[in-house]
Amino acid sequence: MKKLKKEDIKQEVFDLYDDYAHNKLERREFIEKLSTYAIGGITVASLMGFMMPNYADTLLVDPNDPGLDSGYITYNSPNGGGKIKGLLSKPKKSDKKLGGIVVVHENRGLNPYIEDTARRAALEGFITLAPDALSPLGGYPGNDDEGRAMQRKRDRNEMLEDFIAAFDYLKNHKNCNGKIGVVGFCFGGWISNMMAVKVPDLVAAVPFYGGQPKEDIDKINAPLMLHFAGLDERVNAGWPAYEEALKKYGKKYEAYFYPDVNHGFHNTSTPRYNKEAAEKAWQRTIEFFKKHLQ
Repeated sequence: MKKLKKEDIKQEVFDLYDDYAHNKLERREFIEKLSTYAIGGITVASLMGFMMPNYADTLLVDPNDPGLDSGYITYNSPNGGGKIKGLLSKPKKSDKKLGGIVVVHENRGLNPYIEDTARRAALEGFITLAPDALSPLGGYPGNDDEGRAMQRKRDRNEMLEDFIAAFDYLKNHKNCNGKIGVVGFCFGGWISNMMAVKVPDLVAAVPFYGGQPKEDIDKINAPLMLHFAGLDERVNAGWPAYEEALKKYGKKYEAYFYPDVNHGFHNTSTPRYNKEAAEKAWQRTIEFFKKHLQ
């Protein structure tokens, strides 16, 4: 069987996967549509296997990195889902209080990629909390398909409250300096934008390809750094109106578009990952947080 490379995959397949990952296609329909592209020695099974997340081989930080204190905690979210589990990470050796970062997952719960991202941020000198909005339903189930199905059962505004409660948890943590930012991806990008609207004391927000708020943009206090995928027509369509409102109300923001990359380009676990764009966006993100949170 032919070993697939990213260059073998037509853009239409990435677009199909995006629809599937955002609940616009059921699995059966996704597989049926993939069959159109199973030609020239490429099978549907190999396409499916190539497009699905591979967490085992793509983590960038050893979960047991000796430089990290990283483990699960539970915090209260009285306006959200009640008891929420999250991964709390910080550098093992630090003699000062640290800036805090809430790390927000996509539409499938706290999977290994988001945990990895939270540990990466902690190694840069922050205390990070990556909550699992699936906690009230038993937590991330171990695969993204089930995770997406579970997350659809929760109200997104109630989940927003879970991440606001994570902000409160970090703000009161003994190792935190009280300056809190948020970074989120996809659904987490929307949460990041909404936390900027809802949390007056938020110090910095970095949405990656996140949906935009439609109202109360005048209430944003935190400076924003927004990352967009050039091929992501679905999310990018909402940017002009959002930017117009940010300008109208004199808000501080910087926006970056990465050409010829797909939604999810920061996620190391799927072929949508683009190393060059992901590393550039992450470097900018960490510099932004160091400027505002330290």
